[in-house]
Amino acid sequence: MKKILISLTAVLFAATMSAQNSDAKLDDTMNPLITSMPSLSIAPDARAAGMGDLGVATEADFNAQFWNPAKYSFMYSKGGLTANYTPWLRKLGVTDIDLAYLAGFYNFGDLAGGIGVGFTYFSMGDVQLTNDGIPNGTTVRPNEWAIDLSYFRKLHEYVSMSVAIRFLYSDLNNGYNSSIGGSSGEMQAAKTAAADIAIYYRQPLDLPMGTSHLSAGFSLKNLGGKMTYDEVTSNFIPTSMNLGLGYELPFDKYNSMTFNVEANKMLVPSRISKFAENGKYTQEEYSALNPARGWFQSFSDAPGGALEEFNEIRWGVGLEYSYNKQFFARAGYSYENYYKGNRNYVTLGAGFHLSIVTVDVSYCVGLAASNPLDQTMRFTLGFDLAGIKDLVNNKK
Repeated sequence: MKKILISLTAVLFAATMSAQNSDAKLDDTMNPLITSMPSLSIAPDARAAGMGDLGVATEADFNAQFWNPAKYSFMYSKGGLTANYTPWLRKLGVTDIDLAYLAGFYNFGDLAGGIGVGFTYFSMGDVQLTNDGIPNGTTVRPNEWAIDLSYFRKLHEYVSMSVAIRFLYSDLNNGYNSSIGGSSGEMQAAKTAAADIAIYYRQPLDLPMGTSHLSAGFSLKNLGGKMTYDEVTSNFIPTSMNLGLGYELPFDKYNSMTFNVEANKMLVPSRISKFAENGKYTQEEYSALNPARGWFQSFSDAPGGALEEFNEIRWGVGLEYSYNKQFFARAGYSYENYYKGNRNYVTLGAGFHLSIVTVDVSYCVGLAASNPLDQTMRFTLGFDLAGIKDLVNNKK
């Protein structure tokens, strides 16, 4: 059964290895971190995407659930909903692979805190199954999804914290010939649970031209179990540690510019590892690694030492210009080392916030030879629930 799902596996790993240079030779110098459910590493919202795929320390918005739910404590509204859409591989003419993300939150108050929810759905389109390379007449629609719930609360005037729990589900064969378990090796849906921990700091600073804001954010995402599609082998989920800084500088009463930088370190052990007996884990050895051990091992297992560990950090920088907190222009850059995936691209974005509605769009320009998001636009639509309530009450 594994053989007839070769194309499905290719789609899955393409999401992780998406921007690797097409003329690069996969030898021992290439040591990317490949995970199950790589769709959880894709920025789902247009605002973050317009600033280089960062969001752990940016100003709070409706999509904080994905990046750092602690930011909700600093939202201007008590509640909101948002819908996001990201097409996939559009440059190659693919029309049936896409990512959708829904999120919402409600803040009961500084003392009580609030809750947030999120739902991620990644469709891999129609895939023709094969037996030894020959189509067998079966078409499936593989997909991945995750649902999460968070609790956030202010700890101090300038500090908030959040925790979240998440259920992950990945179905590569769409229920076709599912395994009954055991050691048969037949494909089945993979699932696991994970948790996030995040903290957010935002302090106003008075300047002659207005109030600036200094912000910082930190999160540990997807701390959870591994996923298996056959009850025999398993892979890590995209567990990560994220640290970001931001500074909003006002020019006058209406105009301001925000500068952001973020670092993302995957807490996933390398397959080519100095801890492996022969320098490279077999699939069986890699499957046997305990998740918690893998998180800690990921800081020191690269055969290239401290330099290679540093190269595993993915960087993002972003700018956001705001006029009266209503109209926005954004730009960003995301960098990943050539030997760790080479996902390098420039992003542009725009948005506006009018009354109860927020609309954002972004555009990605890939700098590597192959990037599934190259020349792709992402879209976000958000609604201020408190604003809707006030509007209804005023009409009454």
